[in-house]
This record gives sequence, C-alpha cells and structure tokens, in this order.
Amino acid sequence: MSGGVQRELRSLKREPSARSLRAAMMRGARKACPECGIGRLFAGYTKTRERCSHCGLDLEGHRADDAPPYVTIVIVGHLAIPLALAVKQIFDPPLGLQFAVWAPAMILAMIWLLPISKGALIGLQWANRMHGFGDRAAADRPDPAVLDTGPGVV
Repeated sequence: MSGGVQRELRSLKREPSARSLRAAMMRGARKACPECGIGRLFAGYTKTRERCSHCGLDLEGHRADDAPPYVTIVIVGHLAIPLALAVKQIFDPPLGLQFAVWAPAMILAMIWLLPISKGALIGLQWANRMHGFGDRAAADRPDPAVLDTGPGVV
C-alpha cells in the first residue's frame, strides 16, 4: 500500500471529535443549542427549532419523546413528597390545606422543569451522537475497503 493510502486509512479510523456530555447537557438545560450554546433550542414552550440560528445544527433528529416528562415527574416527586411528609409530621396541617399548597406547587415545579429537562436530554443525545446527531462527515467518507489497492485486489 502506498503512503498516501495508508495515511487516508488512518484518518478514516480516527475517533470523531469528543463532545462534552456535561457541557452539552448544561447548554440544553439553559435552553440553548447543545453544540454552540448561543442559539435558542426551543421555538415555543417545548417545541424544538428546526435548526440552530447561530451554528446551523439540525435539531429535527432528536428523539426526546416521553423521557423529559418522566424525568420531570421523578425529580419533582422526589423533592416534593419528602417535603410534604416532613411538613405533615412537624406541623400537621389539615388535609385540605395540604392539597391547596402542594398540588399547585408541584404543578408549577413541573411546568418550570419540563423544558429544562427536555433541553438537557437533547444535549445528552447530541453529546452521544444519538438519533440524528451523529457525525455526518463520517457518513460522507469513502468505505476503507474501496481504498485498498494492495496485491490481489482486482
């Protein structure tokens, strides 16, 4: 194999550039593009933009689906239920007052947290090259087997 072909094969085998999971999730949690952190992630409450206005990242490939509501409910539940039980044990308020306070508090917390968890999960998908966030440049590269010009290749 010639030196040029060997260099080309080595460049094809290189790992794609690393994407920071933490940075991508933090950018998404701030409702910003997971790649650049500047463009806005959402066009509405939780409606994802088609692409980032700053870097052009295609955002349509994400598959957050049911995960953000699930994560939101788990987080709010794990915070609110122990607090409600502690308030019950310490102050013993009437049941009607508990419902009047905790139900709206939990609903507001979920409304606030849902776009944050969706953004963080989109950042997670981007950092791990999942669901349409893969390395598009790798798909455009030629197959290494085609480049093999060694003996015995017809």
